[in-house]
Amino acid sequence: MMISLEHIREQFPSLQTCSDVLLDNAGGSQVPRQVAEAMCYYMLSNYVQVGADYRTSLSATATVHRAHEFVTLMMNGVQHGHVAIGSSTTMLCAMLAECYARASNRTRNEIIVAETAHEANAGPWFRLAARGFKVRLWPIEADGLTLPLDSLKKLLGDRTRLVAFPHISNLLGRIEDAESITALVHAAGARVVIDGVAFAPHRAMDVASLGADWYLYSTYKVFGPHMAALFGTHAAFEELEGPNHFFIPKHEVPYRFEPGGPAHEGCAGLVALWGYLADLAGLAPQDGPSRLGIERAFEQISQLEEFLQARLLGYLRSKRNVRIVGPVASGPNRVPTISLVHRYKQSAEIAKAANVKGFGIRYGHFYAYRLCERLAHEKIAHDTSDGVVRVSMLHYNTLEEVERLIACLEVLL
Repeated sequence: MMISLEHIREQFPSLQTCSDVLLDNAGGSQVPRQVAEAMCYYMLSNYVQVGADYRTSLSATATVHRAHEFVTLMMNGVQHGHVAIGSSTTMLCAMLAECYARASNRTRNEIIVAETAHEANAGPWFRLAARGFKVRLWPIEADGLTLPLDSLKKLLGDRTRLVAFPHISNLLGRIEDAESITALVHAAGARVVIDGVAFAPHRAMDVASLGADWYLYSTYKVFGPHMAALFGTHAAFEELEGPNHFFIPKHEVPYRFEPGGPAHEGCAGLVALWGYLADLAGLAPQDGPSRLGIERAFEQISQLEEFLQARLLGYLRSKRNVRIVGPVASGPNRVPTISLVHRYKQSAEIAKAANVKGFGIRYGHFYAYRLCERLAHEKIAHDTSDGVVRVSMLHYNTLEEVERLIACLEVLL
């Protein structure tokens, strides 16, 4: 049974008080009440260091442990690997690249990076070129802005160490066939680093089905605190030395890969997120997190979002001076992160005019800088800094909000 949108929106206090129509959700989602309250409660009642034997510390330690368990379940990585929690995906990618830079493997020193990558999962790998690695770009096909598997096959070889790519480009909104990409990379004896940041708010992550070696997402874009998580298989972690203090045993994963530890109050918020997902799934939160509940919750999310993206994409297709940057039609392989460019008007002009009218949309390259360079080169975008106009919706947005945006765009476009 579909849960009512009114009930969903009641769980987000900011949606009751904010004067803007929030359509910049790919930059960060809103937070349900129970997540914020759990973080506040932890800081006011349980704000001590973990790892000691007195009762308050034992409780704090249990909270951090439960956060790791819940995020691992969210990613469907139970029994397959571990999850390290850090401050951001950018930081976790940089840490992972540093670990690979220090790992000795002279026979495999080539890294392939998708042109659609967010800079968080591109820059750290390109910087390894100064440390003896050969870094190669996996370019898009300009006509459809797709990542062709045939091109990847030509880049792969017996020296390939890693392939880094996004599950969804944070500009294009297309769900890549990550399972096929991973199978191809594994057949070449290499590993994948998948950026799931733009995927995680819209679909249930499943690292087991993908066969992912490494998978990252930002928890603050999935209704949680400003943190991020890195899943790695047991085998992938085993190959690396974590950057934490030298006296911490190598087998203590994820601790070896969490210098300074995760934010404890953030861990409390992550644990509390189950309450919201259980509500979406029609389950009792007190029964405890379940994979079935997570999958049901995201089925609700994707169904609600389908209406939103279908309406906006249909409108944009009717504007002859507008190009949708990404798939032009709604469907199961697309999420409601929608980018557009106007033939004559700058993206900045459009976005800023909409901002004045109370619509929270943005323009720019959104850290997909290399992709926007290509768009400018192909005369799709005006220039890299102006980039695209991006409207990014989540399941708590309403069709009425989309209609109001369309009315605004009708004037601007």
